[in-house]
Amino acid sequence: ESRPVRPSAYQSMPETLMWVRDKKLVTLEDMIRRMTSMPANVFRLQNRGLIQEGYQADITVFDLDKVKSGCTYETGARPGYPEGIPHVVVNGVLVVENNQLTKALPGAVLRHPSRMTT
Repeated sequence: ESRPVRPSAYQSMPETLMWVRDKKLVTLEDMIRRMTSMPANVFRLQNRGLIQEGYQADITVFDLDKVKSGCTYETGARPGYPEGIPHVVVNGVLVVENNQLTKALPGAVLRHPSRMTT
C-alpha cells in the first residue's frame, strides 16, 4: 500500500511566499534568506544558499503576484503543483521550464559535514 503524498511536499514554499504577499508577516528579502542562506549556514552546507561564483545553482523563478498554492488535504486528492513558479533550476539544470517538468534529475543527497566519511 502506497502512502499518499502530503500536500506540504509541494506547497511549503509557495505558502510562505503567500505569507509575504497576503499577510505581510515578513519581508520578501527576509523570507528568501530564511529559505536559502540561513538553512545553508545552519547545516554548514558549503557552496550553497547564495547566488555567487563557485556555488551550486539552485534557483526558483517566481512571480510573487501569481504564486498560489495548489494544496489540498482532501482524502485521495493528489496535491497540485503551485502556480506562479515558471522555472526551477537545481544544480544549474532546469527541472521546471515554462511551468512544465523536464525529465532532468540533477538533485543530490546533501550530507551534513560532521557525518561525512573520508
